[in-house]
Amino acid sequence: MIEDPRRAIVQVIARLGRETQLHLDERYRHFRITDAVIIIACLLLVVLAVFNVYYVRVLYMDLNGIVENMDTMDGHLRGINDDMHVITKRMDAFAGHMNHMEPIHANMGSLTKIMPTIRVNMDDMSRSMTEIEQNMGLVGEGMGIIDQRVFLMTGGVATMRQNVRQIARPFGGMGSVLP
Repeated sequence: MIEDPRRAIVQVIARLGRETQLHLDERYRHFRITDAVIIIACLLLVVLAVFNVYYVRVLYMDLNGIVENMDTMDGHLRGINDDMHVITKRMDAFAGHMNHMEPIHANMGSLTKIMPTIRVNMDDMSRSMTEIEQNMGLVGEGMGIIDQRVFLMTGGVATMRQNVRQIARPFGGMGSVLP
């Protein structure tokens, strides 16, 4: 039997149709796998985006805290700078005072030579002060005696005044009769 030449074409076309269908099915399956991978990748990217947003927020808050700390530190450092200027001025003044220590040291040497004679003079002054104290005690006793005598004199003067008034009364009456 003779084969129909159309049959070979139909078989080739049928085979091409089956191969095309297999290819389309395989392509469809790969598209589904690719779509699933894309969806999973998108979901992972969304999860990562959420975490990134969270971490960016945390980083933002931490950086704000760091900036506030830096501002505070800047203020403190300005205060420290001012304090250091004051300390520097005081240290300069202290250095000036230390320059006076050498003449003081030299004067201390001469003072150590003079001090024994000052000690002797102070002992003499102490003895003199003891004598003055004794003499002042005697003066105090004398003042007490003078005070008693003045008190007695005051009493005598008061008595004399009383007596003079008594004598003056009769003369006061006669004074109007006498020229």
